[in-house]
Amino acid sequence: MFKLSLLCVAAVLFVASQEAQLGKLPQVQIPDDWITMVDPCTKKMKEQVQEELTAAMTYFAMGAHFSKDTVNRPGFAKIFFDSASEERDHAIKIIGYLLMRGGLTKDISQLIRDPQPLSEAWADGLSALKDALKLEAHVTRKIRDIATTCEEPGRDGQDFNDYHLVDWLTGDFLTEQYEGQRDLAGKISNLGKMLEAHGALGEFLFDKKLLTGASI
Repeated sequence: MFKLSLLCVAAVLFVASQEAQLGKLPQVQIPDDWITMVDPCTKKMKEQVQEELTAAMTYFAMGAHFSKDTVNRPGFAKIFFDSASEERDHAIKIIGYLLMRGGLTKDISQLIRDPQPLSEAWADGLSALKDALKLEAHVTRKIRDIATTCEEPGRDGQDFNDYHLVDWLTGDFLTEQYEGQRDLAGKISNLGKMLEAHGALGEFLFDKKLLTGASI
């Protein structure tokens, strides 16, 4: 991914240098027969980029919160920062898919609209895990909504069932979403039991397990 980014930057710099030397390059007319994503699917995919980035910013806020010296839960901070990176990568993957299908050849000004975290402070680790599970469930519903939209028959009897997009979402996203939700549900259950048995010490011990990557 990093090498690909460098190649993209190099390409942009090359084009810029050519334009500076030769003036503005002429607009090339490219046949659009290869662009088969219909507008409803393209719109939903663009909206999902924003959803993934909002999730990423929320996880960044969680990581920052639990990193504060007054909170000092490095294990919670670690898993939330890791989740933030995963959500950011999801946004990049969706952008890559739109580019592959010709869905970003124009009008990209509204693709990223200043995503903000859904919250900036949490009472404790348990409340943060519960919010994370709600967030993941919301993202999952949005992905399923894309699949539903892109499987619907088109207007005037035209069928635009986008098999490739639905299969890609199912294979690359939904399985990971469901596994992540189950993992969070298990963490909530175990932390709740530890709090009931050990009080505040339970969260401290749970945090140490998160930090070392121990099975919870």
